[in-house]
Amino acid sequence: MTIDPPEIIEVDDTVVSCNGGGGALGHPRVFLNLESDGAIDCPYCDRRFVLKEGAAGTGGH
Repeated sequence: MTIDPPEIIEVDDTVVSCNGGGGALGHPRVFLNLESDGAIDCPYCDRRFVLKEGAAGTGGH
């Protein structure tokens, strides 16, 4: 059985950061690289980051 991610966020860059939304429910900031397949799940909160269709992705943060 596959579980859907709690949130899918479309982004323009191949490198993104996630802090779980900050506040009491947040987690340490991590930088994630989407280059391999255009999508990645945060290892802390399972948010899925997906490269927007047609986005060039600068690869910077």
